[in-house]
Amino acid sequence: PKRCNREAAMEIVDVYDENRQATGRTMERYADPSSGSYRTVVHVCVFNRTGAMLIQKRVKEKRIWPERWDVTIGGGVDQGETSRQAAEREFREELGYPLDLRGFRPALTVNFEGGFDDFYLLIRDIDLGELTLQREEVSEVRWATIPEILGMVDREEFIPYCASFLRFLYDMRRGGGFFTTR
Repeated sequence: PKRCNREAAMEIVDVYDENRQATGRTMERYADPSSGSYRTVVHVCVFNRTGAMLIQKRVKEKRIWPERWDVTIGGGVDQGETSRQAAEREFREELGYPLDLRGFRPALTVNFEGGFDDFYLLIRDIDLGELTLQREEVSEVRWATIPEILGMVDREEFIPYCASFLRFLYDMRRGGGFFTTR
């Protein structure tokens, strides 16, 4: 993968209530939200046809979880953006790769203390040589299987997601939801 440089800027995000209704207010991404103020975050998990997930290693300068491996991409939804637009933008910024999510909805949304985290799950065979890594965000990328990722979690090399959640992402990757039809 190639490297690119992007200047950091203060990120302003829309504020939502507990029902994910826009309040009309904004805040700085890392501001301590007041009670009842929530923001939206996105993650994209790309799996290849053999079932491995594209993962990224965060740079040592990252504010949260420096030098840890993470799912393909993640980031905040900026003011005025939809979840899908943010997922496409973050993918383009962090990996230098155009991603078109028209027709995709998040496979799942996880509620966290400060907001809502939308996870998009895709199957794409992406050539790592086509990626241009954003030097302020990503130091390395690779494909990894679920046993490899769980081992990385155990060794504290991966962001400490629950093992059951990571397995769930792998189970959900084909878009089947909670039930399978046979």
